Amino acid sequence: MKKMTRTERIHSVWRWVLDIIIIIFGSGIYALGVHCFTSPNNIAPGGVTGIAIIVSSVSDWQVGTLISLMNIPLIIAGFILLNKRVMIKTLISVAVTSVMTDYVFAEIPVYIAGNGGGILAAIFGGLFMGTGLGIVYVREGTTGGTDIINKIINRFRPEIRLGTISFLINTCVAVLGYFVYKSLDVVMYAVISIFVEARVIDALVYGGLEGKFLMIFSEKPKEISEKLLQQKRGVTILKGEGAYSGEDRQVVCIAVHKNEYVKVKRIVKEIDPDAFVIITGASEVLGKGFQKLD
Repeated sequence: MKKMTRTERIHSVWRWVLDIIIIIFGSGIYALGVHCFTSPNNIAPGGVTGIAIIVSSVSDWQVGTLISLMNIPLIIAGFILLNKRVMIKTLISVAVTSVMTDYVFAEIPVYIAGNGGGILAAIFGGLFMGTGLGIVYVREGTTGGTDIINKIINRFRPEIRLGTISFLINTCVAVLGYFVYKSLDVVMYAVISIFVEARVIDALVYGGLEGKFLMIFSEKPKEISEKLLQQKRGVTILKGEGAYSGEDRQVVCIAVHKNEYVKVKRIVKEIDPDAFVIITGASEVLGKGFQKLD
């Protein structure tokens, strides 16, 4: 393995610090949405946060504390099965979300819905939470909970769509809210919040459920290919010829999920900042590692 130069080490440290700062910021926005909109209106927008809101409403436990406690076994499993760097970021995000929800934002006024205002609470709650999650995802972090479950399942069964897993879990939490609150309105508000949250995340990170296809023209195709293969994604190298120079060229091609292509761009930039990259949208990507070919 190639040893990093001093400049590369400094760059790596600063990038790590920047990632943490942005993740803290995104986690704060997420916590603001929980504190100001969803929690005070008993809206359970799926996942661990939704369960925490439900349990908090029928007990003396605070939402942030419950989020931390319920994430402990998931984080432990994540450190055993998943990327340690991602899990460190996840641990920081969960801690920040919990502390900000229970203490930092404790004195900030909350929005209590009345006369049909639950729709506004659901929309703005989903908007804040989706924005926070999107910011965290962009820096290759997660907020724990369902995200960890998704990543673990994706490691062993990559052909299963993560959106399907999230939808099923979130739907179960929303239905649980009905049995606790005895109100169909609360369930519908939760669905609205989940929908808005998902759309905001898509706009910030994914841009939809399609895949991305990248063609990478670089003077270092071997180094880029080796690094991409470490991400457990298939890579193809096409042989070509420069029309102007007449020189033989190698083009690195890779298809990824939309939530992965940010990482691919970062890898290419680290290895060859002068690389020429063409990124196109793929309406469907079928085969191993993606949706099964029917």
